[in-house]
Amino acid sequence: MSRWEPGARERLVVAAVDLFVERGYDDTTVAQISERAGVTKSTFFRHFPDKRELLVAGQESLSKLLADGITEAPADATPLEAVAVGLERASAEMGPRNRALGPRLKAAVAASSELQERDALKSVGMAAAMTAALETRGVPEATAHLASEMGVLAFKQGYARWSDEDGSEDAGLAPHVLTALEGLRSAAASLA
Repeated sequence: MSRWEPGARERLVVAAVDLFVERGYDDTTVAQISERAGVTKSTFFRHFPDKRELLVAGQESLSKLLADGITEAPADATPLEAVAVGLERASAEMGPRNRALGPRLKAAVAASSELQERDALKSVGMAAAMTAALETRGVPEATAHLASEMGVLAFKQGYARWSDEDGSEDAGLAPHVLTALEGLRSAAASLA
């Protein structure tokens, strides 16, 4: 095993998702994940406290990108326009690896109630970060919560569409996420 090869964290995530799909979450061990990633168990534990945390790898970074984008949106932006800026900022950090991992991650989550629970907590964290950023901009609490939840849903829908495509005409994640947000905005307007 290579002790100092870069990218151990990313390799661990990919190895775990692949093993979760192949063997199931419950039947996958930390030792198997470490071996597949080409690292030691101690390297695994330097990056993650347990295998459950692999699914939320990068959540803090993603939440920060979303919140930073909202904070940096023009002062006259509506709450959803600010959320769109946050979504664009976060989407810009998603590349081919994220895209390729999408379908496998979706399959792993679908097959495990524990991973579904972790995925839901990830969504809660994203929404909380966006809500806090919107409230800092002076957006009322209820409006901030609604805009944030729409942002989370748009991100999930856009990511699902993006990762399901073949990538031959790759315009990146942002157009998919922004299209999903606009669809949600239209749907919300039809509720009145």
